[in-house]
Amino acid sequence: MKYNLKFIKEEDFEYHVKKTIMEYGEILKKINLKKFNKNIIDPIKLLFDKNILNKTYKEIIELELHRQRDKSNNNAIGYFHQNIFKYIKNCKIPKEGWDIIYEDEISKTVYYIEMKNKHNTMNSSSAKSTYIRMQNHLLNSKDKEKSICALVEIISKKSDDSEWVITLEKEKQLPNKRIRKISIDKFYEIVTGDKNSFKNLCTQLPKTIEKIITNDSKFKIEKDTVFDELETIDKDILKSLYKLAFKTYEGF
Repeated sequence: MKYNLKFIKEEDFEYHVKKTIMEYGEILKKINLKKFNKNIIDPIKLLFDKNILNKTYKEIIELELHRQRDKSNNNAIGYFHQNIFKYIKNCKIPKEGWDIIYEDEISKTVYYIEMKNKHNTMNSSSAKSTYIRMQNHLLNSKDKEKSICALVEIISKKSDDSEWVITLEKEKQLPNKRIRKISIDKFYEIVTGDKNSFKNLCTQLPKTIEKIITNDSKFKIEKDTVFDELETIDKDILKSLYKLAFKTYEGF
């Protein structure tokens, strides 16, 4: 299996992927009935889901287990996207403030990066706060002409490197070439000089994940016991779910 990334050493990339998998932590552990029902599962919703989506109870429960895990793993993916840059030349990850700082070796332009996983994860209040912070940084920068503040989006609407313009106090801000919105592929191109570097990372990633998980048993997900435990309450899974949620209600 040939390693295909030129901008990060193979041992650094494998270490970073391994660290990201470790960030999943509790997600890899089995979910038992107690953990599954921590916030009390709504059996009526599951009943509608089962019939409308044409699923079995086991499939619906597996979907719910996936949903519970999915709420926890976004931080791990954020860790992957941000912290990989600590292994890439001319990039650093500050302890606080900006997510990434990158200095171009030739032009000496310094990029101050705020990173978001998806284009729709920022509400208007958060966007305004981020934009104002960028404005203030540029106003107070000792070398304004060498600084760029950018919102980098992993899942952007399109490949993009453009001026970021928002409306503040009902007034649309004038375009500023030093405040930008950049998709992750374009940011990798800026940092590495290769327009295909993010695509190459996406190609390499499944190979590296498979290699790490295959070689280390602790990264295998444990078998969930929810369905088996429900069957011990009642062989009729719907009755079992009712007894679980409504056990103190009249008639249950």
